Amino acid sequence: MIIEVCVNSACSAIEAQKGGADRVELCENLHDGGTTPSAGSIRIARNHLHIALFVMIRPRGGDFLYSGEEFEIMKEDIRVAKELGSDGVVFGILLPDGSIDMERMRTLTCLARPMQVTCHRAFDMTADPFKAMEDLIVSGVDRILTSGQQPTALRGAALIQQLQKQSAGRIIVMPGSGVKEHNAVELIRATGAQEVHIHLDKQEPSSMIFKQLDVSMGKPEQPEYEHTRTDRERIIKFRNTVENHLSGEPV
Repeated sequence: MIIEVCVNSACSAIEAQKGGADRVELCENLHDGGTTPSAGSIRIARNHLHIALFVMIRPRGGDFLYSGEEFEIMKEDIRVAKELGSDGVVFGILLPDGSIDMERMRTLTCLARPMQVTCHRAFDMTADPFKAMEDLIVSGVDRILTSGQQPTALRGAALIQQLQKQSAGRIIVMPGSGVKEHNAVELIRATGAQEVHIHLDKQEPSSMIFKQLDVSMGKPEQPEYEHTRTDRERIIKFRNTVENHLSGEPV
């Protein structure tokens, strides 16, 4: 079982490794579903990680229909990720009708090699997931991250299981979204997944002594004096739960 941890910073990537992650997906702006991290974040993460490092390639939040300029940004970000030693990149591009943009996906996949390529949850926004999977296979993509076109992977487990069956080993189908310590075993049993994508975090309080409470740097509902970081202990618990299940020990 491969455990991929979605992280929001190089510091979180290091915590994920300490918790037993097999791979990290490095992003920024997880409140937007994840966007491309900075070159500095990729470099520092790479310098500290001995596990696989995948980098999100997404120029903005919102839909997955990209302009010509945004597509050029994605190509340049893939080049940067490759130059900095990333093991894989994660992206997805759709056409207006909700199908996979095969031409652009092929272009980016070829550019990414020899790195691995994952299509992220743009897949969950496609009109026909079975056709979309076949299109991604033809495009040369290695892996699909999906919640089974539902808010959580557990709710989409039936579709994920069907995709696994249809894929017949031609592409990896990796469940993600809402995968936690308490439902990991149920999800694995329901889908037969060999890889899972998790995001387990905690809120870190600020060390600031002086606090300016009348000014906000972001949205008013976002706390200024705490930040989100990957929770190493929760990953350890998740890994132990999964391994106990796979070894046949009581969970």
